[in-house]
Amino acid sequence: MNLYQARMKTIVRKVATTAWRQPLRESGLWFHGDIRDNYYYASYLFAAAVDPDETLPFDRTEGKRLAERVLLRVLQLQDQAASSPTYGHWPLGLDPTPEQAKPHVLPVELMGSLMVYFMHRYGVELSPELAARFEDALSHVYRSDFYRQPLREYNHHEAKYTAAKLILGQRYGDAALFADGKECLRQTLARLRLEGMAEYGALPWFWHWIQAYTCAWVLMEDAEVKAELAEMLDHLWTIRATYYFKGAWVGAHARGWPHDAPRDANVLHDYVQFGDFELPEAMPRTEYAGLLFYEAPASARVRALARDKPAETIAAFLKEIGGVKQRLHSYAYLTDHFAVGGLWERVEEFDNEQLRWLYSLPVRGEKGNQLYFFHPGKGYDPSGNDPRHQSEWTEVLYHHNVVMAVYSLPEKVPGQVNGVLPEGEWRFTANGIFGKVEETFFAVYVSGDYQVRERSGYLQVEAEGCCVGIVVEAIGLPEAGERGIKSLDDFILMMKSHAPRFTADVRTGRIDASYTTYAEGIQLTLSVKGPGLPEDRWINGERVNLESYSYSM
Repeated sequence: MNLYQARMKTIVRKVATTAWRQPLRESGLWFHGDIRDNYYYASYLFAAAVDPDETLPFDRTEGKRLAERVLLRVLQLQDQAASSPTYGHWPLGLDPTPEQAKPHVLPVELMGSLMVYFMHRYGVELSPELAARFEDALSHVYRSDFYRQPLREYNHHEAKYTAAKLILGQRYGDAALFADGKECLRQTLARLRLEGMAEYGALPWFWHWIQAYTCAWVLMEDAEVKAELAEMLDHLWTIRATYYFKGAWVGAHARGWPHDAPRDANVLHDYVQFGDFELPEAMPRTEYAGLLFYEAPASARVRALARDKPAETIAAFLKEIGGVKQRLHSYAYLTDHFAVGGLWERVEEFDNEQLRWLYSLPVRGEKGNQLYFFHPGKGYDPSGNDPRHQSEWTEVLYHHNVVMAVYSLPEKVPGQVNGVLPEGEWRFTANGIFGKVEETFFAVYVSGDYQVRERSGYLQVEAEGCCVGIVVEAIGLPEAGERGIKSLDDFILMMKSHAPRFTADVRTGRIDASYTTYAEGIQLTLSVKGPGLPEDRWINGERVNLESYSYSM
């Protein structure tokens, strides 16, 4: 058994054990929030129960019987009325009762292809009744034609449609459908190579790309198409490796679920592929990470795991916004102890569930591993524990281990900028916040008064005002030690006298920030003339030029 297989078995065993211990509801399912969780957990329970080499804390026969019971219940909820507009679909949320829940377009997108894989791998071990139910359900999925759509946006939905075309075209001998999937695959890969991935750092969407194409690759019988799927997966894993840091996703996130801020929690595929962090107890997005696998190319693995010196990644990509393609620019800087990155521009994203910039630490179980600041925007709930949903009123400057950000707010916009600090050893002073978290020192400078509030797994900094400036510099402990800094007290003594200069005009909203970096002695300047007005960014006397950024990968 290789390391990949061992890590996959760990996931399967953990999820299967959780499923076994989870009490069934009266509906015969474990979960009503998302039907897919029932399917995934039952798949893992079945896989563990039929694995003769697995040591389990439950009876195999009973485990298999329970898994089949839940799988059968899931299949029964498919809309099988051929005249229905949701023919072949399943409901998503199941309250108040599964029978009353309306079919939804999302579950079948990924779950349908994964069902083909499940039948391919475990079909002979299913009871005859359940195997027949799977065959029947898949025939309705095939005839539903939900996937017969042209490429328009080249996003995660269409990636799943493309994989479904190949998988179902092969399974049902539909040559036209298979040819369509083959052409869509080629066009999608060409678009990614030419324009970059517009769904930057988007979880769980990126993993849907990975799972859909991995599923197709595993099942594929056509050698030519299998090779092209391998090209796609090599490209995707190269993207992942570029922004990978010990389980964390470095830089801007177009989208993330609440469990992905302020800690990276959607980490199962990373755990299997790279395995350089401890698997957290909580696994909020199991999907098929423990059952499907494609080995990343050696170059991607080296990029992700063998960082012997800091690496800087500057990349451009195209994103269609309001029918117009815009050129966006991302930045990332990765060291052996921390990573930092973000997007230079702010764009509107789905449900505004985004992070503009952040520092990343290694995944640390249930503790937060991200540090960032943001001004709350559309979708933000001040009463909750959900530090996402950023407004448009931010300008940034990135250089290696430093981030500068200024927040110039319009008169009627609430004036509070929030910061997220991961759990660690922190000291709060009038002219700076200084901390040691894992193997990194942080100096965080806030232009005005601030308050600190304890949250679950992190500290929240609250800075009031219509003109707020933030500067953060991070230094790994070994580099600090080379400079004579042995403790947090030493670091504070050094950095308190190194504070940036902020000037602001609350009348006009103009704010200027200048800072000389401690690590390199680089002079950084960031200013904005007022809310929504052009910014000015300088590094060592030279204006920042984003036109030098090339398209990624």
